[in-house]
Amino acid sequence: MAASKPVEAAMVSAAGPGSGSGVGGGSATSGPGTGSLPRWQLALAVGTPLLLGAGALYLWSRQRRRRETGARGDSGGLKRNSERKTPEGRASPAPGSGHPDGPGTHLEMNSLDRAQAAKNKGNKYFKAGKYEQAIQCYTEAISLCPTEKNVDLSTFYQNRAAAFEQLQKWKEVAQDCTKAVELNPKYVKALFRRAKAHEKLDNKKECLEDVTAVCILEGFQNQQSMLLADKVLKLLGKEKAKEKYKNREPLMPSPQFIKSYFSSFTDDIISQPMLKGEKSDEDKDKEGEALEVKENSGYLKAKQYMEEENYDKIISECSKEIDAQGKYMAEALLLRATFYLLIGNANAAKPDLDKVISLQEANVKLRANALIKRGSMYMQQQQPLLSTQDFNMAADIDPQNADVYHHRGQLKILLDQVEEAVADFDECIRLRPESALAQAQKCFALYRQAYTGNNSSQIQAAMKGFEEVIKKFPRCAEGYALYAQALTDQQQFGKADEMYDKCINLEPDNATTYVHKGLLQLQWKQDLDKGLELISKAIEIDNKCDFAYETMGTIEVQRGNMEKAIDMFNKAINLAKSEMEMAHLYSLCDAAHAQTEVAKKYGLKPPTL
Repeated sequence: MAASKPVEAAMVSAAGPGSGSGVGGGSATSGPGTGSLPRWQLALAVGTPLLLGAGALYLWSRQRRRRETGARGDSGGLKRNSERKTPEGRASPAPGSGHPDGPGTHLEMNSLDRAQAAKNKGNKYFKAGKYEQAIQCYTEAISLCPTEKNVDLSTFYQNRAAAFEQLQKWKEVAQDCTKAVELNPKYVKALFRRAKAHEKLDNKKECLEDVTAVCILEGFQNQQSMLLADKVLKLLGKEKAKEKYKNREPLMPSPQFIKSYFSSFTDDIISQPMLKGEKSDEDKDKEGEALEVKENSGYLKAKQYMEEENYDKIISECSKEIDAQGKYMAEALLLRATFYLLIGNANAAKPDLDKVISLQEANVKLRANALIKRGSMYMQQQQPLLSTQDFNMAADIDPQNADVYHHRGQLKILLDQVEEAVADFDECIRLRPESALAQAQKCFALYRQAYTGNNSSQIQAAMKGFEEVIKKFPRCAEGYALYAQALTDQQQFGKADEMYDKCINLEPDNATTYVHKGLLQLQWKQDLDKGLELISKAIEIDNKCDFAYETMGTIEVQRGNMEKAIDMFNKAINLAKSEMEMAHLYSLCDAAHAQTEVAKKYGLKPPTL
């Protein structure tokens, strides 16, 4: 933000310099980890911390019930270890049940009674672990049961499916559960057993639809079905993202995003303005006009384009410098790598970063910056050991570089190593006392530690620390943003809203702040119209703000507008700069698709806003 960058700009992406973790270019609370909640939770929840990942797309109804009943806690509404006993099904009806009148009644009752007796015999075999004999009995029950006795017949198919499950005959399980569901469309046990069979058969889409129906029918109260929903959504997301990311078109982020990203580095040579010696004398007199570089250098031309915000030409100009092996080759490699990361091409960025790091004769600050960016990339790729190694190496080769400690501090927060994070922020502040961002993030690290430990006195000390930071650095928008997130956790909504207003006054083109302020309106006042207005404003400011599209999508899900939600998620997917971010967004999109299909098949919809 002001002294740093917007919350979203921190998240240059999974493969990007800022990384989806907030490391290497931004707030420790940015992107997927916004505030004390992961990004998907914040976008969905507008209130209560949730238990699961992408599967939590379904959970608005549970949160609303909690608010209405005054319940608190982060996942208390879920039944714990609610196991479904097998065999499952209705108890046998009492003799004489059925239709007392009409022709053929005596024969029908006898058939049903005999079917129930066969089922009961099968249950005994099942409990004794004799599954083949149990299957024979259930098959007999099915053949004896009158065809109009839908509920009883569905039970017999369901019980036979349970026996097939014990024998790991997944195809037969799915077939029998399908029969049971055709006879009794809202049969939870059959739907869940079929979902598990589809999982074993690697039918992810079918599995997701079944478990979605189960979650809705159970009111999102059973942890087993919730966990399966989350698992299959993540698998689907990863599978689709892998293919999409491989074939994606590189997309340059918005100028505001890029400027905010670079502003998070203070010791980055490539992001500094062009030096006087790099401009011709004539250009020095042409204030406001396009600069012409003194030398025929691709790198200096790229720097000129940076100042003009003509970012699309930077990679090609850096390539010219590198191909010519010019005197700025190390700088060109680092600048090209940075823009590869910004457009989400980590595969192209890594060789350039590797070369810079290995150039012993290169300026140490170039090598340290390359290590920070590669370390951030590794963290986003979920390789924390490699990430830690790179940050530690950067500290070894350039111990006076404040950026190293700033970004390593963010890494430590992500690894829940808060004390080490605070030590890194302290070192950054020692080297650069004017670093408002480091001081704000140190406060937030201390706040998170106190909040997680439920230490009220430490929470108050951290909140006081925020007040001191914004008083000392009134132009640092990041300080207000982080304070607002802490205030929201403490349910001091009015004051949090004031802090977001201060952010907007300082950075009116910061789209992400509008998204957070919109989410606050939902949590605080349940003002859907105002929330959507603010998020729409974010998109108007920056039509490449994937966080805004994602948040809009989750709200549309909660409103029951699945088609619009899917459209919003697809827009976010096309803007995502990393495979991991795409996987997360595909999970949300698939959840919306599943709810659409379940509504068509069974008429089931979760409660909406």
